[in-house]
Amino acid sequence: MKRSRNVAQRAAHWSAEHRKTAIFGWLAFVVVAVLLGNAVGKNMIQDADLFSGESRRAEQTLYDAGMRPNDEHLLIQSRKLTVDDPEFAATIKDAAARLSRTEDVKNVVSPLTGEAPISEDEHSALVDFEITGDSLEAAKRLEPAKEAVSAVQDAHPQLRVEQFGSVSSNKELNDTFTSDLAKAELLSFPLTLLILIIAFGAVVAALVPLLLGITTVVATLGLVALPSQLSPIDSNLQSVILLIGLAVSVDYSLFYLRREREERAAGRSERSALEVAAATSGRAVLISGLTVIAAMAGMFLTGDMTFISFAEGTILVVAIAIASSLTVLPAVLAWLGDRVDKGQIPFLSRYRRPAGQSRFWSWLVQRVMRRPWPAILLAGGALVALSIPALNMNIAVTTTDDLPQDLAVVKTFDRVRDAFPAEAVTVDVVVKADDVRAGPVADAISDLRAQADGALELLQGAEIDYSKDGTVALMSIPTEGSGNDEQSTDALNVVRNDLVPATIGQVEGATVNVTGMAAQSQDFKDLVADRLPLIFGFVFVLAFVLMLFTFRSIVIPIKAILLNLLSVGAAYGILVLVFQEGYGEDVLGFTSNGGVTSWLPLFLFVILFGLSMDYHIFILSRVRESYRSGMTTTEAIRHGISTTAGTVTSAAVVMVVVFSVFVTLSFLDFKEMGVGLAAAVLIDATIIRGVLLPASMRVLGDWNWYLPSWLEWIPHVASEGDIAPPVEEEGPPGPDEPEAPDESRRAPAPV
Repeated sequence: MKRSRNVAQRAAHWSAEHRKTAIFGWLAFVVVAVLLGNAVGKNMIQDADLFSGESRRAEQTLYDAGMRPNDEHLLIQSRKLTVDDPEFAATIKDAAARLSRTEDVKNVVSPLTGEAPISEDEHSALVDFEITGDSLEAAKRLEPAKEAVSAVQDAHPQLRVEQFGSVSSNKELNDTFTSDLAKAELLSFPLTLLILIIAFGAVVAALVPLLLGITTVVATLGLVALPSQLSPIDSNLQSVILLIGLAVSVDYSLFYLRREREERAAGRSERSALEVAAATSGRAVLISGLTVIAAMAGMFLTGDMTFISFAEGTILVVAIAIASSLTVLPAVLAWLGDRVDKGQIPFLSRYRRPAGQSRFWSWLVQRVMRRPWPAILLAGGALVALSIPALNMNIAVTTTDDLPQDLAVVKTFDRVRDAFPAEAVTVDVVVKADDVRAGPVADAISDLRAQADGALELLQGAEIDYSKDGTVALMSIPTEGSGNDEQSTDALNVVRNDLVPATIGQVEGATVNVTGMAAQSQDFKDLVADRLPLIFGFVFVLAFVLMLFTFRSIVIPIKAILLNLLSVGAAYGILVLVFQEGYGEDVLGFTSNGGVTSWLPLFLFVILFGLSMDYHIFILSRVRESYRSGMTTTEAIRHGISTTAGTVTSAAVVMVVVFSVFVTLSFLDFKEMGVGLAAAVLIDATIIRGVLLPASMRVLGDWNWYLPSWLEWIPHVASEGDIAPPVEEEGPPGPDEPEAPDESRRAPAPV
């Protein structure tokens, strides 16, 4: 008699019967994804889309008016010579002449004509020019200008000749990002393989999850080019896909493979063990993946282009990871059979216990459940204490002060900022009207400039630029500070709250918006503060509904949400202590900027909430399986957690190591992301799953499964415990099926 199969079982059954089709089809899919991505090309976010709120409106006005060109500056500097010295002047003339003849360079202006600035001490001068095209095209057209600058330096070695600008700095930073990511990949893959070898004690079993994870990431990096045509993607998305893709792919494969090995060790045949793994862990993978996707979808609600691109990439990589785990993995396991244990490491395999309960976790869970209230008070109190610093979290936008100081672009920027303060941090006031050069609008702009020159919080020397059609004016007001500190914020507030309302704000028909580095930071903070409750509610509701239908209980999803919030809060607290308060500066090699990078808290919440649910659903599914097989709630909790904790620990160690690799990189944002993710996963897999989960379930007892009578209409969506293990079928092998398994290895399916 055949038993009905769930989706995961049906996928595994088909894959096992047609394993060649599944395996070679997957490889073909990966190749096609890469080729398709290269053919279509990725549509990257333009500079204006990196802003939010008022600053974004200002930047968009400037871009539409052609007032955000690809500005580049040639810094010519000497400690001994001044602009009046013949050699200095000759260098300026040579630079201007060479650049004027250079391909893809336009609007070259010289300080000798008064159109470009000279420093007050006259030891520094700037030759200004532009690179043609938009910000993405300009990056590809930069090389001729760099060659011209290098030629000027070679011809005048006694002076410093360096290039700086939006295009050249972004290109150098992106090149460094790419180098850092290559370093992360170089470290993460072998470390992941090492951990998996330790977990399985065999090379082949360890290679299966890793290769599946690598191909999943590669396919996603190709396919993400398709949604990027509808909504552009951020340059950091590649690192996010690598992080999440490798983590969830290895996790899902690990859950599946460990259950298959466990069933095989219990006496099942190869095919029966595979089907039970599909019916149980495969189902948990499907539910977990959908929960992760639901959490990632919360980023769409921000309206921010960077977060939207993160949502696109993470949802895509998780969806592909689910598909590969439910289809390709069963085919590979059916093909390998017991050969998956090939390449055993003698030392590891000699002392490895058979798949099943973990001795350490069994010991810990028993003691926690014996005294649940003290465990809850101690563990919960510790996490609450760690979360308290998060209440004082300061959001900061990364500036040049936070970049690796050994980068050439950073050194040049520091020299430009020291010699030309007005060229560094500014508050930019953007005015749009029918005619900004005449009438009340022009008078108000002049009044604003006069008041800005007299404000204590601002520096003198505001500059005004006009669009060609005279409908847009840009006033750049220089300020002190880094663009991310209290000085910069005070200057922004003076302009936005005092000067603009008192001048241009009084003119009818004029639209005014303020942008700049400080404005970008402030507007992003406001965006996160406004959207955070909506995103939290969206993620909570979706997670609650998914778990409600999966476990038919209102207690389990509420408890899961609360426990996950504890781990996220503790991770926030650690980020504040390490990066805002600076307690980890010497160890991690950074200088605190007094805050946590602006995009990270929201990103961490959705990522960590989704990944935490992975472990929670996997463990609770096993607990429910034990409960429905006839165990009491207490016995089911002890058995379910003890049996799955070892797998969860292995999966968590992989995640922690992959995330920790990013701590070794040079950029502060990467360090913060690595610490936040690694800390949260470590806390979640140990304190939450090993202590608080069993303790809270022990206290609640049968209330864990409580479902109000008015919700009895909810359909039975099968979880692990609801699925009857398959009855093995007699008959000839399928087209790809090996000879019939040894009947002596079969175990009767428990009822």
